[in-house]
Order: sequence, then C-alpha cells, then structure tokens
Amino acid sequence: MAVKIRLRQVGKRHQRSYWLVAIDSRAKREGRFIEKLGYYNPNFKPPKLKIDQERFNYWLSVGAQPSETVKKLTLLSS
Repeated sequence: MAVKIRLRQVGKRHQRSYWLVAIDSRAKREGRFIEKLGYYNPNFKPPKLKIDQERFNYWLSVGAQPSETVKKLTLLSS
C-alpha cells in the first residue's frame, strides 16, 4: 500500500479549509484516510497551518510521499 500525505477538503463551499492526512494513494480526495496530521485554513490572514511534526516525520520515515502542495506548505511553515 503506497501512502501519500495530502490535503483533504472540509467545510462549506467558499469557506474551505483542509486537513493534512496520511491516505492510501488510490483513495479519493475525500475518501477514507489513515490518520489526520494537521490542518490548513487559508481563510485567515495570515493563513493558519498546524502540523503534528512527530507524526508527520513518522510517516515520512516509513515511506509516505507528500503531495506538491503539502511540500510547499511545510517549507513555508519552517
């Protein structure tokens, strides 16, 4: 099973926020996920981003691949 770390949409239309989740790469965007790792809310100024670094690093160590968007967000938060 290939695991990816990607964003999952939540919230109402025009008020989207996102969860960072570890998910099977074959699952749909809003499909069943393995673990919630944090959240990203672009509706605030500045946008809010919270990541559980311990669990995020664990998933990276076992071979999970972050999506391009998640890579950009984690670089900005560092």
